[in-house]
Amino acid sequence: MDYLMQLAADPAAWAALVTLIAMEVVLGIDNLLFISILTNKLPEDIRPRARRIGIGLALIMRLGLLSTVAFIVQLTTPIFTIVDHAFSWRDLILIGGGLFLVWKATKEIHHSMEPHDEEAPGAGKLVDITFTAAIVQILILDLVFSIDSIITAVGMTDHIPIMVIAVIVAVLTMLFAAGPLANFINRNPTIVMLALGFLLLIGTTLIAEGFGAHVPKGYIYTAMAFSAAVEGLNMLQRKRRPH
Repeated sequence: MDYLMQLAADPAAWAALVTLIAMEVVLGIDNLLFISILTNKLPEDIRPRARRIGIGLALIMRLGLLSTVAFIVQLTTPIFTIVDHAFSWRDLILIGGGLFLVWKATKEIHHSMEPHDEEAPGAGKLVDITFTAAIVQILILDLVFSIDSIITAVGMTDHIPIMVIAVIVAVLTMLFAAGPLANFINRNPTIVMLALGFLLLIGTTLIAEGFGAHVPKGYIYTAMAFSAAVEGLNMLQRKRRPH
């Protein structure tokens, strides 16, 4: 208790908490984007439950990983070397998650580009993913993003309570934002393609990080924000165009 009181009275701890919350919320955008796109392929009545379960699993996974901080830190220890580049378990997880994300985004783009028979009942609206499959895929990406998130947190502060609070606030933000984001994506077909493009970019970045090519997150999110702003202007233009 004395430790927590000292922490609460330390201005540096509050600064670290605010910074870490902001960082965790930004890092959660990737995860939230994937969950929104994936759950939109489910029947409408079970989408909210799938989003809640997916985000709940993300919270449980992050808190579970925080309880094994010493183990998480060891994930950055090199385990083998190829062509003078040392790979750690974190690198392998990032590469695997990046490949999965690239494969999933490419598959979804290909599916959206396929022509549908408009005369067939329900054509183009068929649900080609089950609830269990959606949860399993969300769980896979939750693991990748959670490990990256916790390693980032460990690099910013040594205080576990600060990490726990930051993770909980970030995941609660994801929970409240998930519904509006998923509905917005579902109402605007062009946003779906843009979001899938973002997932391709994120997947490629994860692979690059796994191979040791550090890509500053600020560049990635700035590019995503710029693209989203341009698409927002396009949507506004379409709405104001006389029919």
